[in-house]
Amino acid sequence: MDWLRLSLILGIVSATPQGPISQETIKIISQTNDISPEGNYEWSFEAANGIKAEEKGSLKKTNDAENPEALVAQGAYSYTDPEGNQISLTYTADDEGGFRPVGNHLPTSPPIPPNILKALEWIASQPSTTERTGRNKK
Repeated sequence: MDWLRLSLILGIVSATPQGPISQETIKIISQTNDISPEGNYEWSFEAANGIKAEEKGSLKKTNDAENPEALVAQGAYSYTDPEGNQISLTYTADDEGGFRPVGNHLPTSPPIPPNILKALEWIASQPSTTERTGRNKK
């Protein structure tokens, strides 16, 4: 029984937050939440510290017999990061494309180097082996 108590105490102690906890209460300036019987919804909120978020969603018919409806959502949020930068993100989420965020702060791929781009264009302009010989080569 002592092992059980010791394990419980160690579990509680290890689950407590290890850093300083902010006790500041942030007021909600505005908040909406509307849900229709058809499954459409719309919500938004704005907090006194500048955090804003909103989302609209609706059900869409699909061609899938197992899942005849899918949720489509569009939304946005914004806040100021600890360095003072304004972070804004918009997104669309659906069954076809998944979650697609857009924001200036998101990482992007580097541009393709010019010599690689030129080589890819040359390769694309060449006829395939099938087109040259009329049959597949292995």
